[in-house]
This record gives sequence, structure tokens and C-alpha cells, in this order.
Amino acid sequence: MNQPSAPDSTQWFSELLKSQQAALGPFAADQAFAPWMQAATAFTSWQQETMKAMTAFWPMSMAAAIPGFPGAVNVAADQGDRRFSAEAWTRNPGFDMLSKSYLTQAQGLRQALEAAPMDERTKAQWGFLLRQVVDALSPANCLLTNPEALQTAVDTGGRSLIEGARLFLEDFAKGRVSMTDETAFEVGKNVARSPGSVVFENEIFQLIQYAPSTEHVKRTPLLVVPPCINKFYILDLQPENSLVAYAASQGHTVFLVSWRNVDASLGHLTWDDYQQQGVMKAIEVAREIAGSDQVNALGFCIGGSLLATTLAVMAAKGEADKVASMTLLTTLLDFSDTGELGLMITPQSMALRESTIGKGGVLHGRELAHMFAALRANDLIWPYVVNGYLQGKAPPPFDLLYWNADDSNLPGPLACFFMRQGYLENKLRVPGAVKLCGVPLDLRQVKQPAFLYASREDHIVPWKSAYASTQLLGGPLTFVLGASGHIAGVINPPAKKKRSYWELPPVDADAAAPSPEAEVQLPLPADPEHWFKQAQQYPGSWWTAWSDWLALQGGDDEVPARAELGNATYPPIEPAPGRYVKAKAT
Repeated sequence: MNQPSAPDSTQWFSELLKSQQAALGPFAADQAFAPWMQAATAFTSWQQETMKAMTAFWPMSMAAAIPGFPGAVNVAADQGDRRFSAEAWTRNPGFDMLSKSYLTQAQGLRQALEAAPMDERTKAQWGFLLRQVVDALSPANCLLTNPEALQTAVDTGGRSLIEGARLFLEDFAKGRVSMTDETAFEVGKNVARSPGSVVFENEIFQLIQYAPSTEHVKRTPLLVVPPCINKFYILDLQPENSLVAYAASQGHTVFLVSWRNVDASLGHLTWDDYQQQGVMKAIEVAREIAGSDQVNALGFCIGGSLLATTLAVMAAKGEADKVASMTLLTTLLDFSDTGELGLMITPQSMALRESTIGKGGVLHGRELAHMFAALRANDLIWPYVVNGYLQGKAPPPFDLLYWNADDSNLPGPLACFFMRQGYLENKLRVPGAVKLCGVPLDLRQVKQPAFLYASREDHIVPWKSAYASTQLLGGPLTFVLGASGHIAGVINPPAKKKRSYWELPPVDADAAAPSPEAEVQLPLPADPEHWFKQAQQYPGSWWTAWSDWLALQGGDDEVPARAELGNATYPPIEPAPGRYVKAKAT
């Protein structure tokens, strides 16, 4: 019986290369990286020649893998590297030698780069590019050098290859690697399910008011400003892990900004527009509907940066008293250390961005998704290539990864402002260095009580960089560090009793949990390591510490929860989650 042929390896590696090149795109304008870009372009033919050489190399590899054989390779994969963990890699001496040879060469390249005479930033940039190439060249990523994939093809009579080709063609049509079964989810049906209504909209955002889940609510409502770089429903994935639902259960009237997924017609919007027509307008509407003089405001990631700069502008204009408190989740205000993400933004690439979309245009969500995936390619790209295209295994449904693939576009002027004033020049932290909405920006004028949260393993907003905000803001501060990463650390509901968090201990050493009243009175040291040495670890979710803190902001006055959402001026427009969040990036 004729066996089905495998998908052409040259073709599918070529398409994966396009994805990698999209991730490395910000470097393209920098002549210093030209040799690497040329090397990446030649990747497909190199891979093909390597596969031919491997057939001659295997007999020697098998002999060299014999214990005691001179020159045998004994290097092991790093802890957490699952690429070669399956038994098939060690059962066959040839494949065992192949994986170890690859790891040895990769280690040698890293060591050579580390010894190179160059400054740390340049070395880190080369290190990032080196990792992209080395990760892509892993023998696990190619059918002919992956014993698991070959065995699966034999066991299934070639059906895995047919299914892998089908999955590849589907992803080729999408322009990206699938990480989950996207047909299993629908926004508003089984994600973003919290009941509520859209009570206001303009060209930039819709404002959602969520239905109360308690008989009485705090008089001061909570306004949530999610990142405009992603869809808001990461904060409302499922009822059991929804921060929105949790806040409502704690007696808060919750309003949330749902940003528009912009197209070319909105490509002129600036950071000022998002402050004035976005955050400030949302504050005004939430106050009026709730009948409150103030709101408590929460910002997540770039939404936190947008919120903090907006409050500084409001302070300069004498409007600071409209906001009782500020919560910032995994937010950068000081960009001194931005991790690998900051390495992608160079003066040359920034100039190219500004010349193309800086005065009008769109930074496409797909490009941003490639960039973020490249930070963790061995977690977010290659496992799905191997399992899907090589082994014919469709990814299972996972709500978080569905959200991750739901791209959002950004207006070019807004994106360029944030990249230049933040990542490239780090001016937001310098009083008066930037003008916003016609006034000099000074974060020291943000004097509201602030709760700052960071995730210890965050690869997008390093926790020490998030901690640096404690030295910029002018009000009483609480800093909490949670376990895990940028998303998993934030979305950690108390009911699951997972992970832990760190906070300065209460004044009363016999207390069982941190005391928010005592915490805000303690001065925070400038050195994050000094803070960490003083902090105490508590089991469970940071949400409880935040809830205790938030309960004290804006007073403890409660009012009966309203049965009707909106008011006469701002009547309900449509049920939550609204139209804007359902729009797909184009």
C-alpha cells in the first residue's frame, strides 16, 4: 500500500520562517542586524542541506553515543526544556546523539556570545536573535529528525501526516500557528459572559456597566481600564476566573472600558485621544451613572500606563479629586529595564515606524502577536508546530489561548508614542519631559492611594521594573508581588487556592494576613531586592489582599444596588460584552 507523503518540509519551514521574520521585523531597519536577517532568509535551504547531512551523520552518532566511546556527548537539556523529554529520543542512540549534539552546539554558541567584547544591551540583542535561530533549528522541529513524529506516522499508517498537512493548510490560511481549537469559543457565549450592558460608546471605546451581584454596593464605583493591545475579556474569561465577577461579588459597581479594534479609519488616534476621549470620558460617565463624586480606577499593562498618565494630566488641570484610588497591574512607568521586549525597539526601527505609521496608520495585532510569541518561541510557537504539523494532533480548547489569538490593532500614532517615549527614551518618568493634553507630565502629582501589582516571572513587564513605579508616584503606596507570569499571575482567583503572593508584613507580627491600614503607612524602599527581603509570602491569590485594600478606598459607605443599569442620560445600548470586542482585526 502506498503511504501518504509528508508535507514538503521546505514549504512549511518557509512559512514558519515568515512568522519568525515578522517577529524580528522591528530589527529589519537596523543595519547592525543585517547579517542576521540575511542568515534567517537562507534558513530554509540550510535546513534542507542539514537533513541530507544527517543521513550520513547518524551511523557515527550511534557509535559515539555508546557509553565510554571517546567524544561521547553527555549534555542534558535545561530544566523545563520538554523538546527531548520523550522516551523516543533516548531509546534510539542516533536520535539521542542528535539531540545532545544540538544542545551542545547551542550551548557553545551562547557561551561564545557571552564572551564577545560588546556592551550588555548589544549582547542581549544578539542573544535574542541567536535564540530565535537556534530554537528554529531544533531537530524536534523537523519530521525527518523527530523520532516521535516518525513513530506516530508509522503507528497511524501515515494518517498523522495527512492530518498534519490539513492543520498546516488551515494555519497557512490564517497566517499564524494555532494554539487552541478556536471553534470551541464565542465571545459573549462561553467567554466574556458576565451580565451587564453597554451604557456609552464613542469611536474609541464602549463602556460596559456590569450587573451587581450583591444587595448593597460601595458608593464609589470601580472603573477598569484594560490594555488596548488586547481584548478586555482576559479579565472575564469564565465565571470561575473572572476578575470582573470577583469585584462585583465584593460589592463594587464595575464599569469596564472595551477598546475599539481600530482600522485604517481610526489610524490617526493619539495617546492624548485615548486619555481624553477614552479614560477621562469613562470616568465622567461612570461617576454620573453611579451618582458618585469619585471612582476607583484599575489599569492593566498598557492600560495602567494610560491610566497613570491620565491621572497626572487630571492633577495638572485640578481634576484629581474625581479618582479616589488607582490600581496598576503589571504596568510600566519606568522603562529602564524592559526585558527582551525592549530589545526589539532600536532608534533605526523606531524611525522606520514613525515614517510609516507615526502620523497615521495601524500597527496590526498579528505583528504584535508574533513579537510576543517570539519572546517564548519554545512555548508559544514550536510545540504547536511539532504537535500539529508533524504529529497531526489538533490543539485542545483553551480559553486563555483563544483570547491570546484574538488580535487587536493599535493606531500608529499611539503605538509610536508609547514605544518612543517609553521603551526607547524612557521619558514618562522624567517630570516635564513630555507634554500630554497640553500640560507637562509629572507622575509625582498622582497622589491617590495606589495598589501596584507585579508578577514574579513576568517576561513582558519584569517585576522589578513594575516596582520602580513606587519611586515615581506621589501618594501612599502598596506593592504586591504575585507568583507566575504576565497573565497567569494576574488571573488567579482565590477559590482555586493556587500560587502565592508577597507583601510587606503588617505592623502586628501576630496578624494572620497583611493589614492594608498598616501597609500604606510603611515607606517602600527604592531597591526592589530590599523590599523582597522584607516581604512575607502568603499562600493563595493576591486578589484577596487587593479586595481588602480596595474596600478602604473612597470610604465604606454603601447604597442599595440598582436593578437598572445606566440612567436617563446614558441608557443601555446593547447587552455586554458589546459589539466592539467582537470585531476581528483585519
